[in-house]
Amino acid sequence: MPTSLFRTPPHRSEVGPIELFFDLVYVFAIIQLSHLVIDHLSWEGAAQAVIVFAAVWWGWNYTAWAMNWLNPRSTAIHLLTGVLMLAGLGMSVAIPSAFGDGAWLFVGCYLFMGVLRPVFMIVAFRGSQLASNYRMLLCWTVLAGVLWILGAALPAEYRLSIWFLAVLVDYAAPLAQFRIPGLGAAPMHLWDTDAEHLAERNRLVFIIALGESILLMGGSVVEHGHITPALALSLTVGFASIFVLWWNYFAVPGAHGVSGDASTGALRTAYAYAHALMVLGAILVAVSIELRLAHDHLTPAIVTVTIAGPLVYLAGNLLFARSRFGRLGRSRLVAAGALVLLGAVALLTWSHLPTMVLSVAVLAVTATLAAYTARRARSAALSD
Repeated sequence: MPTSLFRTPPHRSEVGPIELFFDLVYVFAIIQLSHLVIDHLSWEGAAQAVIVFAAVWWGWNYTAWAMNWLNPRSTAIHLLTGVLMLAGLGMSVAIPSAFGDGAWLFVGCYLFMGVLRPVFMIVAFRGSQLASNYRMLLCWTVLAGVLWILGAALPAEYRLSIWFLAVLVDYAAPLAQFRIPGLGAAPMHLWDTDAEHLAERNRLVFIIALGESILLMGGSVVEHGHITPALALSLTVGFASIFVLWWNYFAVPGAHGVSGDASTGALRTAYAYAHALMVLGAILVAVSIELRLAHDHLTPAIVTVTIAGPLVYLAGNLLFARSRFGRLGRSRLVAAGALVLLGAVALLTWSHLPTMVLSVAVLAVTATLAAYTARRARSAALSD
């Protein structure tokens, strides 16, 4: 096993420039996902967007985990990452037409990434436990790949249901310890992960998702041609919503760092699953801001997306806290309850409810939560 390919102290937790470069593809992917939601405001469109997001996230997630062991300074790793980036770009290009003519490009790029990563790890770490782990991961990827290919090959009306099964297989693999009867398994305790590296990678991709809000919001304002007082107010409230989401994420010092349970099982839940929900929530917040800027009145779809964004984020936040710290944040449960109540009222009164009233009400809930969390963090710091 070439020593130049794997991380060694003191650089084990380092996030290399090549990893940051790789994330640039996902800036484009998140933009594409946002427009997919905006252009298909229906339950079917929402389901399609979730399936596409699940694939996009899994492609990023498995690459981030592989880089947990790979040396970001190695030329071979630079070349591997460049190839994965190109495949990710192709996948992102196909997002708008993934359920149409772009199905094969989307699936082909996704599966190419899904097979290349474990094959590289098996070769690079041959003879080690990590190579054995990646052999089992590859088996699950191939199983899911059969469903991805089947969905692309069959008529479009079957694609959503078959790809939903493919996502279930992909996401169930770590939970099932990558076990295949008769072949073996790769339990979580056999994966020597670095909590600090994973935490930093997920912090960065979450900020990328927030950056999409800025891009969408700024683009919407430019399209108006000139800023009116009403648009300026909407822009201010939209920016405050993005800032508050960032505040909620980083309010507790160390909450998204290396403190807490650092077992691989806990890290799997916190970063593979919980952060998927938090990033998806941030994308939905961006979409809802764009919709409210672009429309003078509410619709049931706009109300639903506006409430869903922070709700999905909070679901991920709760799962993160449960996995890393063994507790559920009651304040987040209260905030989620308030958002559900607010959404119910808004859906009953949407035809008479000003857009700004809903925007400010949602902002009030999330801002109160952020302020409360920050206050609790300061009190805990003073008591230490």
